[in-house]
Amino acid sequence: MHLTQELELFPDHCVTQMLFKEVKNAAELRQSAVEGKLNGALINPTMLVCDFQVLVAANKAVHLQKTGKMKTRSLYSEIIFNLSPTNNISEAFKRFGISDGDDAVMVVLVHNKDESQPLSDIAAKVDGLQVPVEDMSSLSDTAKIKKLYKVTPQEEKCGTLLDAVVCRMATKDVM
Repeated sequence: MHLTQELELFPDHCVTQMLFKEVKNAAELRQSAVEGKLNGALINPTMLVCDFQVLVAANKAVHLQKTGKMKTRSLYSEIIFNLSPTNNISEAFKRFGISDGDDAVMVVLVHNKDESQPLSDIAAKVDGLQVPVEDMSSLSDTAKIKKLYKVTPQEEKCGTLLDAVVCRMATKDVM
């Protein structure tokens, strides 16, 4: 149900993703994250193309944390910020963070490889149905994603939507 991947550049770190739908307590989860009681990034899956997009954002966040160059206050807020094509932090949270009325959530955790991450503890806090991360595409709103990342029809002819999104995420600091 969850997906755990090792970060290539930081082999001692892993990223675990858990996807939930039919979530009834999004407001409570968001408040717990704001208060620091929930140790993870809570992402709106409608703005995600696939799990690789989250992995790229998490990898970049860990890199920025290690080099002391994060633009936000925590690793998890940095992951949400890195998903955005712009450098506006509040806009990133509005677009990619969960809102009180959301009925789906992607929970992202970064942990040491040898550390047993309390997945069941986090999953128990979500009042919803956990589904395989591979089902994310069924929750994605591709029209909104294309609009936000300004993906042109011509661009889609030579690559995938994921290619366009990851390219914009990776280059937003230099553009």
